Parts: sequence; structure tokens; C-alpha cells
Amino acid sequence: MRYQRMLVTGLALVLVTAPAIFARAQGEEVPRGPTFAARALQALIDGIQFGVIIAITSVGLSLIFGTIHLINFAHGEFVTIGATFAFFLNASAAGPGWHLIPAAFAAVVFGALLGGAVERGIWRPLRARGTGLINMFIVTIGLSLLLRHVVLVLYGTRPASYAQYDIQSTIGIGPAGITPRDLTVTLLSVLVLLGIAALLQKTRIGTAVRAVSANRDLAEASGIDVQRVVLFVWMLAGGLAALGGVFFGLVEIVTWDMGFKLLLLMFAGIILGGLGSAYGAMAGSLVIGVVAQMSTLWFPVDLQYAWALLVLILVLLVRPQGILGRAERVG
Repeated sequence: MRYQRMLVTGLALVLVTAPAIFARAQGEEVPRGPTFAARALQALIDGIQFGVIIAITSVGLSLIFGTIHLINFAHGEFVTIGATFAFFLNASAAGPGWHLIPAAFAAVVFGALLGGAVERGIWRPLRARGTGLINMFIVTIGLSLLLRHVVLVLYGTRPASYAQYDIQSTIGIGPAGITPRDLTVTLLSVLVLLGIAALLQKTRIGTAVRAVSANRDLAEASGIDVQRVVLFVWMLAGGLAALGGVFFGLVEIVTWDMGFKLLLLMFAGIILGGLGSAYGAMAGSLVIGVVAQMSTLWFPVDLQYAWALLVLILVLLVRPQGILGRAERVG
């Protein structure tokens, strides 16, 4: 029996190595896999793309915390709803069959309206009744479960893709490559983030958002309509989450729990960058995305999120307030 196993093993080795030996004998060049530098560049490109998508979804989450100090556990469901709503308009058999671009715009509007409805219908009445933040946080968990299972009932468990931009050839960037779809998503994500920065710095509503985030009571005493600012932040967060969901579903796949899977990385990004800071959320999310993809060069893909969270822990040990957060005295 042992000799039979040795014989089978020897035959397998011959079958595996014979093509390469035959090619060398005829002077043909044996194809080799990509070099480490090529794989590293590809991982960096993928990490930047992943990071800017996380940044789009996490900016609104950070602004919500900055204005009303609420950790919105249901934010991941806004991402899922944006992606699945665009899928319904674009590729569902029951939908109108729109092109993805107008479907994405409609999903962003729907996400913004959903964010405004949640603020007016749930959070504003709870704040008016003096509900504590811990109780409101528990409500966000319940809202998350409710929205997730509504999506599960309406969308189903089967993963799906959008009707357009599914299969494309890659554009060479040195030894790496990227599809026109992924390049467009990355560039649009960067433009959206720059637009958010300009909104916060150059507009009156952006100045009001920053004032409420810095000191709510002082902003209200200065004549700023805090309730209007909070409503704007919720609508902005809902629209950005929906847009991030469409982008994530476009480069990956649309599933009923995609936002929940992304939620942990969103929290990691805003904590790493600094709680309540929109710019910190952008920087932290980019770091999380790059680290998650670069870790696949040495470790299994299943552990890529774990290494991103490890970097979060290490940075917070050195700088507890995050990359762009402000240090505060306690006591």
C-alpha cells in the first residue's frame, strides 16, 4: 500500500512539472506570477479605492456624532438601502429598468429623505422628551435590526450585480491594473469628499454645522437654528450613505447585509480619525482601507479587517484622541 502511494505521488509530480520541463527544453519562457512589487501596488490601489468608499459612508456618521453625540448603529442599513434601492430601479425584474446613473441619483435622494424622516420622526421627539443617549443608542440597534430585516424580506438573500459596468477590461498602471469602473468610482469618491470639505468650510450651513459640533449651546445662543442644522446633517448623512452603498455594490456586489459588514470599518475609521471630525473620518477611513488591502500581501484575506482594527488599537494607544481629534481634559 505504501508503494502504491509513492507511485501515485511520483506520477502527480511528473504531471505537474512536465509542462515546465518541456517548455524549457524547447526554449520557451515559463510564465511566472506577478512580482511582490506588482502585488503591493495593486493592493495599494485597491486599498485607496476601498478607503474612499468607507470615507463617504463614515463622514455622515461622524457628523451625526459631532452634532448630537449619538452613535447611530443603524447607519450601515442606510448604506444597504441605498444600494438595494438603486438595484431595484436598475436591475430588478420588478423595477423600471433605469440606467445605473439616474438610479444612483434617485438612491441618494431617497437616502437623504430617509435620513430626514428618521430625524423628524424618531430622534427629534426622543430628544424633546429628554431621552438619554444610552437609551437612544439602544433604539438605533433596534432600528438597525428592523431596517435590515425589511431589506431581507424585500430584496432577499441572493447577491446580485447592477445591469451596467459589470465586466470590464483593466487599464494598466505600471505592473498593476484597474478597471474604468473602479477608477471612475475612486475619482468620484474623491470629488465627493472634496465637495464635503468645501461645503463645511465655504458655506453658511457648513459653518453652522461646525459651530454646533464645537459647542451646541453657544451656537444656539448665537442665533443658529440647531434643529435645522441637525436635520441637514441627517439628510446629508443619509444621502452619503446611499451613495457609498451604490459605489460599494458596484465594485463588489449587492447583498442584504452589506452595510452591516461595512459598519465596523466605518466606526474604526471615525475613531481612528477622531470622533466628531469629518476630516478625521476621511483620513481614518483611508488608513483603514489601505491597511486592510495591504495586509493581504502577507496574511489570508479573511483576516484583512482584523489587521485594520489592530492598527486602530495601536494608533489609539499612542494618540487616544485619534489622528485629527482634539485632546480634552477630563475632570
